[in-house]
Amino acid sequence: AGWIGGPGVGAVHLEKGCYRGQETVARVHNLGKPPRMLVLLHLDGAADRPAPGDPLLAAGRPVGRLGTVVDHVDEGLIALALVKRGLPADTELTIGGESAVPAAIDPDSVPPADAVGAGRLAVERLRGTR
Repeated sequence: AGWIGGPGVGAVHLEKGCYRGQETVARVHNLGKPPRMLVLLHLDGAADRPAPGDPLLAAGRPVGRLGTVVDHVDEGLIALALVKRGLPADTELTIGGESAVPAAIDPDSVPPADAVGAGRLAVERLRGTR
């Protein structure tokens, strides 16, 4: 979600003292590429409103879970979802709950694929590959 960074950069500060989950946050920051990414979805407002936790499907296969669903004044029905990393933004999605709801990923919400974590960059420098 892009929340990890130093003071003034993100919601999680890496210079703070000890806290619960610190190892996991440090691993994501240093190595990068967590297995899931947070994206914005545009939903079909004509269908029934899906519920948070409903599975997100691509060609009938689960690729993520739906989060918060809200009515935006300009965008219509939108939602947050955790999806598998690397899922293309143009993938046709449906939300599988009691009724199937078509969904589309907002391409601006997909994190850049070429971002390299600080730890991964250091390992590559040590190996002489970068």
